[in-house]
Amino acid sequence: MDSIKWIWQYIRSYRLKLFLALILIILASFISILYPLLGGKVIDLVVYQNKASLLIPILLIMIVSTFFRTIFRYSYQLLFERVGQNSLFQIREDLYKKLQALDFDFFNHTRVGDIMARMTGDTDAIRHFVSWVIYNILENLLLFIFAIGIMLTIDWKLTLALVAVTPFIAILTMMMSQKAQPAFYEIRESFARLNSMVEENISGNRVVKAFAREDYEMQKFHEHNLDFKKRNLDSAEVSKKYLPVLDSLAGTLVIITLVFGGYLVMKGQMSLGDLVAFNGFLWMLNGPMRMSGWLINDVQRFIASSFKIRDMLQTEAKIPLHAEKSAHSIDGYVEFKNVSFHFEDDPTTDVLKNISLRAEPGQTIAILGETGAGKSTLVNLICRFYDPTSGQVLIDGEDARNWHVRELRQHIATVMQDIFLFSDTIEGNIAFGAPDASMEDVRRMARIADADHFIETMPESYDTIVGERGVGLSGGQKQRISLARALLKQPSILILDDTTSAVDMETEVKIQDELKKVTHKTTTFIIAHRISSVKDADEILILRHGEIIERGNHAELLQKQGYYYEIYHKQLGTEVDADGTE
Repeated sequence: MDSIKWIWQYIRSYRLKLFLALILIILASFISILYPLLGGKVIDLVVYQNKASLLIPILLIMIVSTFFRTIFRYSYQLLFERVGQNSLFQIREDLYKKLQALDFDFFNHTRVGDIMARMTGDTDAIRHFVSWVIYNILENLLLFIFAIGIMLTIDWKLTLALVAVTPFIAILTMMMSQKAQPAFYEIRESFARLNSMVEENISGNRVVKAFAREDYEMQKFHEHNLDFKKRNLDSAEVSKKYLPVLDSLAGTLVIITLVFGGYLVMKGQMSLGDLVAFNGFLWMLNGPMRMSGWLINDVQRFIASSFKIRDMLQTEAKIPLHAEKSAHSIDGYVEFKNVSFHFEDDPTTDVLKNISLRAEPGQTIAILGETGAGKSTLVNLICRFYDPTSGQVLIDGEDARNWHVRELRQHIATVMQDIFLFSDTIEGNIAFGAPDASMEDVRRMARIADADHFIETMPESYDTIVGERGVGLSGGQKQRISLARALLKQPSILILDDTTSAVDMETEVKIQDELKKVTHKTTTFIIAHRISSVKDADEILILRHGEIIERGNHAELLQKQGYYYEIYHKQLGTEVDADGTE
């Protein structure tokens, strides 16, 4: 019932179309009743009473009725299809809008294949329900009720004999429904797993080929595909168990009509024309009975799909979009006050512990540490990809949780460690964060990121379309395009997460020199593993297991001869005096 209430939210705006469709269904069903009645009249009046003059009018009535019934059926089918397609459009819009509102936590725990299954297979099952199942249920129900009503007026004894079969059909239908629902839910889950596996394999196709693991991936796909087939066969087993019985019970109606109806005709309690009419009404009884099993399957498929979609639409982002303060202008003051953080699914492990720092516009804060030390998590808190579990992150002296999150992020540019480029032109990728930027500005930022020279050598220069995720570009080229994209945004806060790790030392030096010219008013956070990337920072933080174990500028940290000193010595192989000079 919850699923019906939910889908009504999408179709209620088309109430007029649905009401018109219902009227047309009633008219078409009523016209269907005329055929058996007129057939009986032909037998009784034309054949037995020799009223041949009535044959042509009766035939004309049947022809005209057939024409109008066809028009009515076509019209209401078209109306339901329009309602279904419009509802599907709005559901997809809502799903995609919800995807944009959800934060990192959701995507960390939800498979891509599961999301795609909701956006494709599940939505289509809902469209099928609205466009086809609903009108079939109404049509079959009305035909059944109309037929029973007219048949009772013809001969109540034969009608009751036929209706006696329906309780058994109702019981079997309910039993089938209970078995079908979990079966369709398992099909849907298996399809999501299959989708996820295929999406992961396509995304990682280069790794698969590099390690020659094609056979392993094919076997893995075979197992997922086999599971999907098994789930569908399990569902078919339910149908195999119940549908033949339902069909058999529906088929007994013909036997009851011929045997009992023939007996009544011989006894003179019923005319032959009435028996012919009864026989004509049988399809209005056994048709709905036969369809009940198939319709139950479709309803259960709809319920399973709507459950997954409703679950996603009801998911709330951990980072809410509403806020007390609008972030129309951000200067770039950043302060961490005793910040600790742990992921929700692992509350016993603190990724960050009691972090305190302060950065002002124009300053550069560098962050070094071992893999897994919490460097990326720290800068993610500035962007509000996550919120701290304790302490405060202040932006311009205001708790970041009080800012409108999207407006806040408009003043922050991040070059992430995992670089993503869209299947678009190079210009489109660079201008992604500033779509109104001029071509000259795009080129200028590309020159600062040392990307202009290799872009100009490409087939169509800045109009060259890069492949999915930037395939065809080297790691260094993708990093430089990503850096240009961040700089074009002209942010108040710039976060560079291992941005120049894939470029050579000479290119890195050129990029750093150019960056100084455009970031003198920008608060910059740099995550790096190279000492050369961070040695000019105003303050360098050394993280280990989520804690700051060292802090200071380059000279101060060398004098301490701690972790930073060791890294420096290993990377440059240079001895440092006690006063910090090389």
